[in-house]
Amino acid sequence: MTAITLERMAHSYLRAPGSADGDWALKELDFTFRHGGAYALLGPSGCGKTTLLNIISGLVVPTRGQLKFDDRDVTKASTVQRNIAQVFQFPVVYDTMTVGENLAFPLKNRGLDEASIKRRVGEIADLLDLGRDLGRKARGLTADAKQKISLGRGLVRSDVAAILFDEPLTVIDPHLKWELRSKLKVIHRQLDVTMIYVTHDQTEALTFADTVVVMSDGRVLQAGGAEELFERPAHSFVGNFIGSPGMNFVPCSVAGRKALVAGTEFDLAQGYGPLQGGVEIGIRPNYARLGPAGAGIPARLLRVEDLGRIRLARVEVAGRALAVTVPEGAAMPGGEAVSVLFDPARVNIYADGRLVTPEREV
Repeated sequence: MTAITLERMAHSYLRAPGSADGDWALKELDFTFRHGGAYALLGPSGCGKTTLLNIISGLVVPTRGQLKFDDRDVTKASTVQRNIAQVFQFPVVYDTMTVGENLAFPLKNRGLDEASIKRRVGEIADLLDLGRDLGRKARGLTADAKQKISLGRGLVRSDVAAILFDEPLTVIDPHLKWELRSKLKVIHRQLDVTMIYVTHDQTEALTFADTVVVMSDGRVLQAGGAEELFERPAHSFVGNFIGSPGMNFVPCSVAGRKALVAGTEFDLAQGYGPLQGGVEIGIRPNYARLGPAGAGIPARLLRVEDLGRIRLARVEVAGRALAVTVPEGAAMPGGEAVSVLFDPARVNIYADGRLVTPEREV
């Protein structure tokens, strides 16, 4: 059983990085990946998630800090010494080998007996629907099939400390992605091994991982489950990035259990102490509703988008564009002048982009 711990970890691709944020691809980080967890590193391109993955695998040596597998310092150890399996964005297969030989290769390198290899290759091939292709040369297969082989090569070893995935479904046909994510979940439960999955796709992250690590500009902003990230994003970036559309943010002032938005005061579910910096309300579109002018916060209706299962009203409040979910069958207020009402229990308060903790009730 292996826990992977990063202690004061930071990395720069510059020879002599300074103290400026821009010098560092990965800002200082302390984090532990517990044994057997399913993790996703989620964020936009260039946020540092692949750098972090490559530090864990041993492809990159961090500029500073320590990486530990349990109590063993592996900061400068090779990938082989760490006993890590990694699946890359594009297929890594041997075209001259058959599918079965590709899957068996990591096991043969470790000296497993033929019976064990055959059994394990068969298990993984069945899970990935490669059983009928075991005797085929990899050269003639589609990119989808080759990436499934690459996934299988990463999954076939049951003795690894962790399996790392660097956007492994990029080349997979869209209709197969959901199926493969589901199969990875099944395999994870069977193997009881740490899996860390890099992606910029929130659907992939939230369906695969028990813990999603949201990154931006080389920093980890929040790590948590889907409900926590959706309901209580720790940073406005997380609120914007998670959800489609993301969380709405509106400038406000807050005093105790009262908030003031666009000249309209309304009650909050909890009280807050004095706040400094740019204060905003964060509210998900499905926790806001439209009303006629004068019923709530003044707003201007811009348009209504019919997305099939739901309708979204796009409105403007205090100079900010907001999305409001319109329930099926709900009547729309007439005219451009409308109002928006928030569910007080679902309102989050942010100061300078960070979630504010309410005062404890006495």
